[in-house]
Amino acid sequence: MARVKPKRHNIRVDMTAMTDVSFLLLTFFILTAQFAKPDIETITTPSSISEKLLPDASLMTILSTQDGRFYFTPVENGTERIALLDKMGEKYGMKFTDPEKVAFSNVQSIGVPMNQLKGFLDLSEEDRKAFKSKTGIPMDSTNKQLIDWVQQSLAINPDYKLAIKGDVDTEYPKVKSLFEGLRDIDFLKFWLITSQEVAK
Repeated sequence: MARVKPKRHNIRVDMTAMTDVSFLLLTFFILTAQFAKPDIETITTPSSISEKLLPDASLMTILSTQDGRFYFTPVENGTERIALLDKMGEKYGMKFTDPEKVAFSNVQSIGVPMNQLKGFLDLSEEDRKAFKSKTGIPMDSTNKQLIDWVQQSLAINPDYKLAIKGDVDTEYPKVKSLFEGLRDIDFLKFWLITSQEVAK
C-alpha cells in the first residue's frame, strides 16, 4: 500500500520588523556621524607606526603646506572662537564687526596675516572656502603671528590641545621656527598628525 505524503506548507517569514530595525539603525548612524572636514590645502603627511588617536574635543590644528605656508584652525566652539578673535583684535589694534565675528565662528581655517583678516572675513562663504592663501600666517623670527593665535587661544582655555599636520616635504627650517616659537611660550606638548604606515 502506498504511503501518504503529508502536505508541505511553505514557511513564511515576516520581514517587516527586521526592515524597521534596519532603517532605525541606519537613521541613527547617519544622524550621529561626524564627518571629517577636508583640509584647505592638500597635505601629504609622513607615515608612522603610531596608533594613538587625536582627542576629539578642544583641539587646535596647525597645517603646514609643502612650501611652508601655515594655516591655523581654532577649536570648534563658536563663542570661544569669537572671544579669540576679540583677543587677537586687542593685540593688533583691530575692531571686528558682528558679521565678521559670525563669519569667523564658521570659518574652517585662517591662512592670512592679521592685516588681511578683515578682507578675508568680508568674502562670501563660497569665496572663503575656495580661497588659497599666497602667504599663510606669518611665522618667522621677526613676525610670529601663528604663535600669537596659539597663545591667545590658550589664554581663553588653558586646556586646549594642539595638533600639527605638516607635509612630508615641508622644509625643516620652517617647522623648526614653529617648534621654537611654541617653546618660547612654554607650550611643549602637542601631537604630530601622521598617516598609518602599511605593514609589509
